[in-house]
Amino acid sequence: MSLETLPTTRRVLARPFARALLAYLAARLITLGAVALGNVWTHHSWVSDLSTWDGAWFLRAVYHGWPAHLPLVDGHVGASPVAFFPLLPLLVRGLADATGLGAATVGIIVSGLSGLGAVYAVGALTRRFADAATAERAALLFALSPGSFVFSLIYAEGLLIVFAALGLSALLQRRWLLAGVLGAFASFTSPVGLAFAVTCAVVALVALWREHAWGALVAPLFAPMGFIAWMIYLWRHTGSLMAWRDTERYGWNSFPSLVYPFRILGKFLSNPLSPTMTGQILFWGTMVAIYLTVLMFRQHLPLAVTAYGVSAVVLFAISSPVGLRPRFLMLAFPLTIAAATRWEGKKFRVVLAVSVVALALMTIETLTSWAVFP
Repeated sequence: MSLETLPTTRRVLARPFARALLAYLAARLITLGAVALGNVWTHHSWVSDLSTWDGAWFLRAVYHGWPAHLPLVDGHVGASPVAFFPLLPLLVRGLADATGLGAATVGIIVSGLSGLGAVYAVGALTRRFADAATAERAALLFALSPGSFVFSLIYAEGLLIVFAALGLSALLQRRWLLAGVLGAFASFTSPVGLAFAVTCAVVALVALWREHAWGALVAPLFAPMGFIAWMIYLWRHTGSLMAWRDTERYGWNSFPSLVYPFRILGKFLSNPLSPTMTGQILFWGTMVAIYLTVLMFRQHLPLAVTAYGVSAVVLFAISSPVGLRPRFLMLAFPLTIAAATRWEGKKFRVVLAVSVVALALMTIETLTSWAVFP
């Protein structure tokens, strides 16, 4: 039987997205090569260079676990691994023990492989409601998106996107329990998983309203369980119900703010030359997010995909000082899917070229400077 005669679901699973996967691997190899070349002068190791930023905190959790008492700095809760969700550290620790490899090496491998899985998952999700060419473009644009540099570092983004994209596929198939379980893994990986939990609630309510599909409520019931389990663990482990929130607020000065996106826009518009490099990135990231969100609605993507895209964009937009920087735009991957459904041919190649240049600049900035956190 030829692929053309297979059922749609089996065709999706058989689709390799070869161009996107090869482009992704090429980006990772080029990054590794550049780091190795730089080490000729710096005398660093490639592992230490790629264990930077959040990766260093994930490794602290791998080596030392999570503190039983929240550290205090000047009377306030300080930075600690409590801010970092447990799935990636636990996975790295288990694989390092099983293989005998160093935890940092394992972390880099897991991040890279999960990023590869994320490329495939985004393409496969798109293929469920669009043609093969569109799915190919979505996977390729995602593989070379400006935020994909984090797949060369020790970050949990790849795992999160795999769970979220597969979870959205499950919602499109009305496989409510599977969607809920994948959502639980997502919310055990990162607080961004709550955007998928919100998506499950939206889709379930619509299914309940239109079709009285009571089984749909299973998805939003299970999806936030990873987050809830982590909050309960931290409460029992540290004695503080607000352990994670206080660590975010005072250790990283990170908190939700409804006015934050307006401050970013206002500061730039009042004097376009005044913002720092971070301010410039956040302004243009916000503008791209607004445009692609409108495009997402105009392209009539499925409800589940659109709901996740909007939930993720809103979550990042109001998160100070995170904002809509490239890494978080990538996590809102329905925006990438919207671009792939809208543009093809020469226009798509132009968009892809701009994305590649931005990816190169973000990679260089992240690995050579402390001026802008990823």
